[in-house]
Amino acid sequence: MSEQTLQQKLDSVDNVVDFLRNQQVGPNVYPGVPAEYSNWRNEQRAWSESAVLFNQSYHMVELYVTGPDAFAMLNYLGINSFKNFTVNKAKQWVPVTPDGYVIGDVILFYLDEETFSLVGRAPAIEWAEYHASTGKWNVKVERDERTALRTDGKRKNYRFQLQGPNAMKVLEKAMGTTPPDIKFFNMAHIDISGKDVIALRHGMAGQPGYELFGPWDDYAAVHGALVEAGKEFGLTLVGGRAYSSNTLESGWLPSPLPATYTGDDEISKGFREWASANSYAGKCSIGGSYIPESIEGYYLTPWDIGYGIIVKFDHDFVGREALEKMAEQKHKQKVTLALDPEDVNRVMSSMFAKGDRAKYFEFPSAVYAMHPFDEVKCDGKVIGVSTWIGYSSNEGAMLSIGMIDPDFAEFGKEVTLVWGEPNGGTTKPTVEPHVQTEIKAIVSPVPYSAVARNAYADSWRQSGKGANA
Repeated sequence: MSEQTLQQKLDSVDNVVDFLRNQQVGPNVYPGVPAEYSNWRNEQRAWSESAVLFNQSYHMVELYVTGPDAFAMLNYLGINSFKNFTVNKAKQWVPVTPDGYVIGDVILFYLDEETFSLVGRAPAIEWAEYHASTGKWNVKVERDERTALRTDGKRKNYRFQLQGPNAMKVLEKAMGTTPPDIKFFNMAHIDISGKDVIALRHGMAGQPGYELFGPWDDYAAVHGALVEAGKEFGLTLVGGRAYSSNTLESGWLPSPLPATYTGDDEISKGFREWASANSYAGKCSIGGSYIPESIEGYYLTPWDIGYGIIVKFDHDFVGREALEKMAEQKHKQKVTLALDPEDVNRVMSSMFAKGDRAKYFEFPSAVYAMHPFDEVKCDGKVIGVSTWIGYSSNEGAMLSIGMIDPDFAEFGKEVTLVWGEPNGGTTKPTVEPHVQTEIKAIVSPVPYSAVARNAYADSWRQSGKGANA
């Protein structure tokens, strides 16, 4: 019997929204590293005050795309411009459906002539795999699966993220020389402990730094050299709990639901018939108080998630016609929602009662599904959604990344977040019986971190040029 396809799985359920909301999957996990090396509060503060080493070697999928048509295929599938895109550069690569809705985003590395790699969550990578499989492009793809879905415990590459005010000092000591001056989202080969390391000028958590990667066999040597070099500069290893919260300060949205569940066009139907029932779209979960009438209510445009600045109509690409029509329309605005401390305390204090309780706030990340969607209201009207929520020790605040109607996106404006799921909650294992409650929130800038907004000016978030500079 052949394996069930994604389309067959979707055809077998009565309601796709209910199906995904009751999937038996919690939030994305971060395997390979401890939950905490010290404690998540100190680990959060270190990326603001000294330096941190994120170990990204385990939780992301990597796809190698090679061949004469690799450049052309990736250009055709991305909303980004490939003008001036050359070897030793990278970009935030964003594919959309023919209807113009986001599938996901990954980092695209231009490693060599006819050699690229895509690193990140699976949806965008599976979209590239499908198009490579159609035979329309002279390319080959090689998928290096995340650790949670493999048994050998070994990856093609290690991948470390060095961040924070002292990151350059740590890197200089580990190299034994002054690091090269690399422009944002550009790469260079450097030497650490006698190993050839590729360094990408990048940033997470709103702080400048580098992504460092190379062959898996060099993992121990490079990691050990960085840890040793960082001892005098307060380098802190970050575990899985703090890692998942760093986006609250930087404003990157990690969880757009892939908009691949519908679409009658040839490409969308072809993808669903190609994809396995065990693909990302077939296994992910949705959580929260926002429940649209159909799955399309969860779909997002590039503008909704802050990627409007990287949409470039200088090339033909899947979804171009739809995005051209959307370009002049009204779009949601991405903001940070700073939750009211008294309301947060009220929610937390309900844990100490025997009666009705609000949905539990996990710390530091309060996300309890792979794709969180909570209603944001103003004067009783739904004006948008919250899509990532948690606590920042650096800011001393419970924060959420939201997308709201621009008419309400005035900094300082009070809105309401509906916290918890209706009717006592869904059957996800991360959801306990609870009652919904409303939490006041203040519309605030994104990124929330002042460093990310002001000091880190060469970031695509601030430059207006997109991550293809």
